[in-house]
Amino acid sequence: MKGGAVKYPEMVMLTAQNTRNRTIFYLENTEITIAGKLDSLYNAKITGSKTQDEYNSYLESNRKLSERYSSISDEFQTANQTGDTARISQLRKEAAAVDNEITTLQRDFVKNNPSSFASPAILSGLLPDLTGSELESYINALDTAVAKTPIIKDLKEMSVKMKAVEVGQKAPDFTLNDPEGNPVSLYSKVGSKLLLIDFWAGWCGPCRRENPNVVKVYKEFNKKGFDIFGVSLDQRKEEWVKAISDDKLTWTHVSDLKYWDNVAARLYVVNSIPANFLLDEKGVIVARNLTGDKLYNKVKEVVGGK
Repeated sequence: MKGGAVKYPEMVMLTAQNTRNRTIFYLENTEITIAGKLDSLYNAKITGSKTQDEYNSYLESNRKLSERYSSISDEFQTANQTGDTARISQLRKEAAAVDNEITTLQRDFVKNNPSSFASPAILSGLLPDLTGSELESYINALDTAVAKTPIIKDLKEMSVKMKAVEVGQKAPDFTLNDPEGNPVSLYSKVGSKLLLIDFWAGWCGPCRRENPNVVKVYKEFNKKGFDIFGVSLDQRKEEWVKAISDDKLTWTHVSDLKYWDNVAARLYVVNSIPANFLLDEKGVIVARNLTGDKLYNKVKEVVGGK
């Protein structure tokens, strides 16, 4: 194999030709050994890379949490099929707690390893849980060499866009078509005491699991001034419309059926779903990414007694 050099450690994928066997590792300017079997390449032991060692330590710390989250997801499917609402509610809380632990682990790694070239990838994974200002703060704390990598340059640009849709900012307007093909603008719905911009999709499991909670909040508080503007990242109209019907989502829905290229999702820097933004009657963002009890309690706090 012809030798070469890389400018900085970067994550690459090694794939066995004409197979689906692959593994991901950090390539850097040192002697790296990959030991394993072709049919289980994903389990290969990779040594010699300092960055890989750092990343492995993170993965090991995260392993038990990831396994627990997967177990909860499996239990949720069973509870959902049997209609065990009490168990569903408990599992939703457990999933949120594990998710918080995973987020804390990611935050701690980036904070405690400013010189690690593994930090940019982990920081990228944190995007759904960060504000633009928080992202900017993490980037500014990185060592100079790490901050010069392309992924961090992209994150810097993203932090600027994210700051435009932070709590306290006026929500930018957009217009998309409803299922009947009629254009509907966000600001045609702004004016309720609270308006939730709800980014979701029929193909999104976590979104569908959260929908019963959103329906509950809507039913209880809609007549008191709470409304929802659903923005779907679906690609097929029939799947989008069926999900609306199946989940009994009786509020306004729009989409351009462009998946992750959805114009509103790009405008609001939505990188994972479910995602949401809660607006006051003037269109100012007052909260974001509220689910479960947090959404219920916030809406109740603002409109519940009125």
